[in-house]
Amino acid sequence: MRLTAVEEGHLRNRLPGTIGIAAVFPGGPFDLGQVRSRVRDRWSGLDRMSLVIAPPTGLAALSGHRWTAGRPFDPAAHVTATDQELEPLLAEGVAHPLPPGRPPWRLLVTPRAIVLLAHHALLDGRSLETLFRLLMDDAVPPRPPVPSATVRQRPRIRPGGVGREVRRIGALGQRLPAAPAGAARPSVAVVELDPQVMRAARRQPAGGRGATLNELLLSAYAGALRACYGPLRSWPAGPTPLYATVPVDLRTRADAQRLGNGVTALRIPLPVDTESPVARLQACQDLVAAFHERSDAHRAILPALQAVARTVPWLAGVMARSLARPEVTTSLCTAFKWRDNPSHFLGRPLTRVVPLPQLSPRGTANLCLVHTADAYTLTVVSHLRAGDAGMLGEAVAQDLKAVAASGAPAARAG
Repeated sequence: MRLTAVEEGHLRNRLPGTIGIAAVFPGGPFDLGQVRSRVRDRWSGLDRMSLVIAPPTGLAALSGHRWTAGRPFDPAAHVTATDQELEPLLAEGVAHPLPPGRPPWRLLVTPRAIVLLAHHALLDGRSLETLFRLLMDDAVPPRPPVPSATVRQRPRIRPGGVGREVRRIGALGQRLPAAPAGAARPSVAVVELDPQVMRAARRQPAGGRGATLNELLLSAYAGALRACYGPLRSWPAGPTPLYATVPVDLRTRADAQRLGNGVTALRIPLPVDTESPVARLQACQDLVAAFHERSDAHRAILPALQAVARTVPWLAGVMARSLARPEVTTSLCTAFKWRDNPSHFLGRPLTRVVPLPQLSPRGTANLCLVHTADAYTLTVVSHLRAGDAGMLGEAVAQDLKAVAASGAPAARAG
């Protein structure tokens, strides 16, 4: 079975391609045999978890990779125990590709957490979340497929909407200030945010509708960049915009639990030069408000692009490498809430979910924020100077405190 154009692109973008998610529970390590038994019960029937990537059979430019069925599902080959602590394990995992010749995922049982790592060609972030939900004690079995006749039809787009979105996709921004050539290092930081601060920040701007997690993350990241590197006019590329890329799930209710890759990416210019924290938040709310219409434009654009790229596999690689450039995809920023609360795994309550966004080229940083029960966790994966992930994560936390402390409405950013 041929890979889709998106999957092919994830393999040809010259990046490790590893993403992940971790679930933290109280108490000591789980019994490895019990974890393997749960994985066998819940995942062995999922065809995608047994797929292996086969290399092109002919000229790579004309023959794409293929999915092949692996050996019978064997949890012992994928579920292993480790004594590594969570943050160093994530740092090591994101910087290295998973071994070839087997289904590209692994589940690690650590002293404090269960960690799922997978290649982005196999699974996207929503798929990781879906898989973890299926492992929980009270998980609801996957819904049967919905007949295609009931699936949402291609949306109608306003005149000019597709053209505007194509221009947004290709607009060049600027990369993050990075270390000198050869000195850039991948780094990972996991930041546990104060839940009281987050609750107060989500009530801003005062008198408004409140802020979503995505809006807060985008605005706080803009403030963090300003705090760490100064306003854009002082950056090497001057006032050139810095774009954040926000993954948006295109799945519908009919296929909400479909594993694989079902997201698109919307780019927005971050309001780094806006001084007020709440004004930055309001600017991001205005930008996010257009996501629904912009997502419809992507639903109209993507089928044709994917059909062409799948016909000519080398084009999928060209597109993927072009989109991965730091001037185009400088920072992936995503946020979600774990809505099944309370959740338990083998009798223990889930206390925190820790996401792991992918590593991108030098001059980039990717962020993911997750709300679980009363815990808010931010993970930063940077490819800058050693330790910049921690610096950016702390700066995001400080900006969220500034938003939370802003009790009065601010003038809207112009």
